[in-house]
Amino acid sequence: MLRSRFIGVGAALPATVLGNAAIEARLGVDQGWIEGRTGVRERRIVSGDETLVDLAERASRDALDAAGVDAASLDAVIVATTSAPYLFPSLACLVHARLGLSAQPAFDVAAACAGFPYALTVADQSIRAGDHRRVLVIGADCLSAYCEPVDRVTSPLFGDGAGAVVLQAERDDATGLRRGILASRLRALGSQWEILYVPAGKRRIEELAAPGADPWMRMRGQDVFRLAVEQLVALSREVLAAAELTPDDVALLVPHQANVRIIRMVLAQLRIPEARVCVNLERCGNTSAASIPLALHDAVVQERLHAGDILLLNAVGGGMTAGAIVARW
Repeated sequence: MLRSRFIGVGAALPATVLGNAAIEARLGVDQGWIEGRTGVRERRIVSGDETLVDLAERASRDALDAAGVDAASLDAVIVATTSAPYLFPSLACLVHARLGLSAQPAFDVAAACAGFPYALTVADQSIRAGDHRRVLVIGADCLSAYCEPVDRVTSPLFGDGAGAVVLQAERDDATGLRRGILASRLRALGSQWEILYVPAGKRRIEELAAPGADPWMRMRGQDVFRLAVEQLVALSREVLAAAELTPDDVALLVPHQANVRIIRMVLAQLRIPEARVCVNLERCGNTSAASIPLALHDAVVQERLHAGDILLLNAVGGGMTAGAIVARW
């Protein structure tokens, strides 16, 4: 059986660091208010001449270098994002051009913060079907620009960034060891869309001044918290069962970096020790579709994954969408 194995992971963060103090002063709250509620200490923000395309390209080249392969060897480029600079071309096509590719297919997947598991599943299915041998999967978002500066719900949470992985087709080895993605599960709860959404288009000064206009991201925090925990726990159990595994088998959980309280509650319900989770929320904030590959890159750099380890990825995003992936490293 063909499987999709991670052979390279890359990451890119903006140069501008925005600490909590500036946001707390703007919101008129006490020092430590943001970290106490979210776990975030600082986040990176796209500014100046830096763009999301720059970050996606850097993360891609980092992943390709880690994999030891050339961009020309790719069979497809898939980008998880909901903040691309254009409605079209896709961010994937812009990265495609930056990498000097010829005719390989390139497209975006929009599932908000759950975009990376969605994009990984699409790539994995194309590899399992034998259509592609090597696929670049990118998660890239800059949702900080969509947060109203005085909104206490969203503005403390979101940062910008990009992460990427290279997936390669491999067969089970002679011993029957199944490496690579073992199972994936995706879910959408469209009836819950109003608890987290962003209107389309740029945030323009004339829109902000117009009576009744509200172009910003809006989130019902408590509703999102409840649904996130419920879906992350349920999907994690479901995907592990599909791979004939249990939470006890998980060597490392790399979750979407939404809120440290969500992560801790998921860990408690799955009975996974905190020592077996990768969290970079404190310095990156919620980077939406980029958060899982950014945290995965940290895990690789910190040598927290070894051949044969069971890796669990999970995320919930606007839509509402949810996804979970289990793989053997």
